[in-house]
Amino acid sequence: MEVLRPNLINIGGRIYRKNTVREAAHRNEEEEDDFYREPVQCADEPCDDFMIEETEKGFQSSINLPSQLFKYIIGKKGETKKNLESETHTFISIPRPGMEGEIVITGQKRNGVISARTRIELIAETFRKRQQFTHFLSFALNQPEIQDGFLQFKEEVLSKCSKDYGIQSSIFQNPAKLHLTIGTLVLLNENEVTQACQLLHSCKDEFLYKIAAGKPMDVEVSGIEYMNDDPATVDVLYAKVQMKDGSERLQLIADRLMQRFVGSGLMLREWDRVKLHATIMNTLFRRDPLGEERATISPGKPGQRERESFDARNVLK
Repeated sequence: MEVLRPNLINIGGRIYRKNTVREAAHRNEEEEDDFYREPVQCADEPCDDFMIEETEKGFQSSINLPSQLFKYIIGKKGETKKNLESETHTFISIPRPGMEGEIVITGQKRNGVISARTRIELIAETFRKRQQFTHFLSFALNQPEIQDGFLQFKEEVLSKCSKDYGIQSSIFQNPAKLHLTIGTLVLLNENEVTQACQLLHSCKDEFLYKIAAGKPMDVEVSGIEYMNDDPATVDVLYAKVQMKDGSERLQLIADRLMQRFVGSGLMLREWDRVKLHATIMNTLFRRDPLGEERATISPGKPGQRERESFDARNVLK
């Protein structure tokens, strides 16, 4: 890690500096081991924009996390929890296995409670990054003219390029599922699903209607691009999406949605801005018609299926 260019991590809209550690041997995620031992520091001053309550005995903060995460915070034989408590001089109360509830951190010093909470949130964030997404936020592109254009494109590609390596009908998107993805989410229980729905509804009132200015937003789906450097070995081909009037309204809405969901901790930030695109060919579909965006835009993550690329040079022509 460069001293002047540290590795930064975004957790709930807050930025933390990640310290350098030696990589340990890979272990099964299901083992209740010390899931994340690395101490974390805020980039500058203590990160205290969450609620810290002052009590008679000191300070307290509560974190509402899904019960699936508890074992990673506890660690093998309770070692992770013990280390957190020892290093931050706090006491961490975690609901019993199988029980939902809040994790409560108490301590005599405010900074200790802040540090413990920050590190617990980092453990949760690390776990989410290792999971396949469960939901995604998107705009449907299901207008008949878009679907008809896509079917014409598919027919022409199959008639002219079917002899090219890897091109088969199975790698085309279902026209009924054409969509513009804003981002992917790992929602671990019904409470988080409800939270995501409530957040989406609040976005309508906060900025969506204002940006749209009460007018329909006519978009154009035109042109294709690929997501790697070599057009002869492509995994994903996508259609470009833009506003017909040339404005940035759609981009602005997509970026604001992404920022709000990333800030909530429900969505992982993968880009500085949302890339407006509609996947039309994806080699994940060859084996799994429900395969989606995350493995295409975030290569190398655990659980990613093996894929057989295709030659897109003639398709692009």
